[in-house]
Amino acid sequence: MATANAQPASDHAQTESVRLRLLEAEADGLTGSAASTLAAQQAMAGLGGLGALVHLRGDVPGELRLAAASGLGPDVTAAWARLRGDQDAPPVRAVRSGSGVWSADTTGGASGTASVPLPGPDGPIGALSVLTTGPGSPDPEQWSFLTAVAAWIARRTPRLGGDIPAWSRAAEGTGGGTDAELRMSELTVALAEAVSSMDVVRAVQERVLPPFGADGMLVEVIERDRLHILGSTGYSQDFLDEIEGVPLTTHTAATMVLRTGTPAFAESPAEFLRLFPPLESLMVASAKRAWAMLPLIASGRAIGCCVISFTQERSFSDEQRTLLTALSGLVAQALERARLYDAEHTRAQELQRGLLPRALPSLPSISAGARYLPAGQSDEVGGDWYDVIRLSSDRVALVVGDVMGHGVTEAVTMARLRTAVRTLADLDIPPDDLFAHLGDLVRGLGDDSYATCLYAEYDPVTRICTFSSAGHPLPIVVHPDGTVVRPGPAVDPPLGAAEPPFATHELHLPDNSLLVFCTDGLVESATRDIDEGLDQLERSVSRAVAQSTLSSAVRRDEELEPALDRLCDAVMADLLPDREHTDDDAVLLVVHTRGMPDGDVASFGLPDDPRAAGEARRHVREQLALWGLTDLEMTTELVVSELVGNVIRHASGPARMRLLRGTSLICEVYDASPTTPRIRRAASTDEGGRGLQLVAAVSRRWGTRFLSEGKCIWSEQPLTA
Repeated sequence: MATANAQPASDHAQTESVRLRLLEAEADGLTGSAASTLAAQQAMAGLGGLGALVHLRGDVPGELRLAAASGLGPDVTAAWARLRGDQDAPPVRAVRSGSGVWSADTTGGASGTASVPLPGPDGPIGALSVLTTGPGSPDPEQWSFLTAVAAWIARRTPRLGGDIPAWSRAAEGTGGGTDAELRMSELTVALAEAVSSMDVVRAVQERVLPPFGADGMLVEVIERDRLHILGSTGYSQDFLDEIEGVPLTTHTAATMVLRTGTPAFAESPAEFLRLFPPLESLMVASAKRAWAMLPLIASGRAIGCCVISFTQERSFSDEQRTLLTALSGLVAQALERARLYDAEHTRAQELQRGLLPRALPSLPSISAGARYLPAGQSDEVGGDWYDVIRLSSDRVALVVGDVMGHGVTEAVTMARLRTAVRTLADLDIPPDDLFAHLGDLVRGLGDDSYATCLYAEYDPVTRICTFSSAGHPLPIVVHPDGTVVRPGPAVDPPLGAAEPPFATHELHLPDNSLLVFCTDGLVESATRDIDEGLDQLERSVSRAVAQSTLSSAVRRDEELEPALDRLCDAVMADLLPDREHTDDDAVLLVVHTRGMPDGDVASFGLPDDPRAAGEARRHVREQLALWGLTDLEMTTELVVSELVGNVIRHASGPARMRLLRGTSLICEVYDASPTTPRIRRAASTDEGGRGLQLVAAVSRRWGTRFLSEGKCIWSEQPLTA
């Protein structure tokens, strides 16, 4: 058994308020146990339980008597009719302790019972209980809702008056057709406002079940000639598993109703068996005793079935049958529209996932975590993006961008820009040159096309981050001691409006620093300008870093990605607590930097004459012996001989060589010439021209990057075990 603190959760205060207003509206005019029964139905629906009970204090001290019940048959509720004060039942414990209680048991096929006290001026006056179906105790939001319903019952209890009725009368739920008719307009509005399929299910649950006194609901939809459960209330998981995914050719009440296209009403188990003779075991498993089975037909075709059920036998008047049939038509139309939205929504999510990195790469010089949050009321497709790109020599490019606007068009533009950035980054050109090319691309998209972007390169050897920004918020830097710094240089205008040259800035980053990138959707809103948002981001990052496990993970040399993911979650929750009502996409990218140890870097000057190749080979032999990499000696000598030989023959200026030991062995040869070496096809009779082919053959990767004073030709070889 477990005891839980049932404190309301602020994140779901709005949902609670809506449900309680609905309860107040539905209870208008109801007196006595009918109001408590309605509240029990709402509590059961809110927790997806099998049934609910309301107990009040009796005449005997400590005794609790059942005042109302919903969703439970007489065999179950009889056991709850009178509870002694010395019993260990959850309602008694809740009243005794004054707090929420969850007990794991299998009463009535449930997985447990959750009980909260009904507050009174002199202590609890009773308890509200729900027989739960989940694998454990309700979550904090469910406890909060249960507590709110209990308070509502307690406020109305003094107005109930009279003796506490027997449980059998309280659970009858005989809402009439006139009452349901009055709520027809409310259901119509709710269905018209429903966006997703689950919105339709909630509308049925909240607007159809209470007026008819129903305590069970099934909404099933047809997918690939099978019936799949979209939503349910008041059924055990075992029963749901039994009917989930049945073929339309199977004989069930739902499939038979769909074949005829005509609603079926069963006022008792006997009538159910008369209508559906082979289904006795299924009927018993459902634990229901009256049913309204309504085919959902939209645009002339069946799309599913809605079953409204009751734990007590009941009759359906002609007026009620007509009303339920009309309601099924409204539900079918709303569901058809909502499923179109669901399909588009799913495609939009898949498109966005395809446009963003599926996983951030694991690189020697950085670890990264990222979050993308679409605008709350959007189709989840927008123009924000982020990227982490591996460059030569264990360097890495970090990119964050934002295409102005929101929607599929902007997402396609974003995809083009992201592809262009990756292509240009692969050429190893500096950030300012990259932006010059990217700006041409944006201007070619049209006069009204604009995008902001920040492109940064981190070099683990120099520990310098070089970046350019075109209208984009600058990164926040967190030093290893927790100091938070925000760079101050002004940014250039957005791509599409700015003209070259673009400014380039440098940051020196101590080992184990953090770089925090974002898009304006994270820090700017209708109630907060971008400067205020960046200030809040700075405070939030500082707080999240102080509370994170990042430092201990660094000390223990553990993987940092989980700690960075948790840090991202904390910052997103702090900056955007109401995620469903954001009006812009938001990206957060957090990068932890690591410098290359000095002992893994070796630089050598080379003479400007034919002796350079021999000198380079000697340096390679000595350095690889020092590093214990003599198995790479032969291939590395070949690589540096060809690269240095090319410099002597075709380039100019003094040459130098650098060796880097990381997850691979990197050989770099520098010269002052801007010419690009290219692999050429050598004829069978040629005596030369195969040098770069040999370099490519023994290297995992090789290439050229251009510098302000010349170029660097580099080669990477994998380290053997």
